[in-house]
Amino acid sequence: MESTSVTALEQHICFSLYAGSRAITRMYWPMLEEMGITYPQYITLVVLWEKRECTIKELGKEIYLDSGTMTSMLKRMEENGLITRQRSTEDERVVNIKITEKGMALQEQSRCLPQSLLDATGLSSEELQTLNQQLRQLISKLQA
Repeated sequence: MESTSVTALEQHICFSLYAGSRAITRMYWPMLEEMGITYPQYITLVVLWEKRECTIKELGKEIYLDSGTMTSMLKRMEENGLITRQRSTEDERVVNIKITEKGMALQEQSRCLPQSLLDATGLSSEELQTLNQQLRQLISKLQA
């Protein structure tokens, strides 16, 4: 008989968030692989689809990655023609990231991802929106 009791590990919200994030990333993986991008590249593109252009610092703040981690990812994205990187003419320490037409073209292909998550969870759109709002509140309180 299978036990339904919650383990000590499962009582930790940090583990539930970690496991949930990994499960979503695994679910997205086949679709992202078809697009030729990784999950971190996808979330980078989500930001750039809206902003079109930003600095590495601004991008890192949005997606919670440090510039060291982002440098190699952005280099690969540039090599694949998804973005361009250019040093600021006002301050050479600042690198501007701009999405290319090829990067923009992936937006249409990615539109199925949120619906795929909705379908996979069996939750209603409202339930997922509520969960997302609660998670954003948690993040906000932890960063205060």
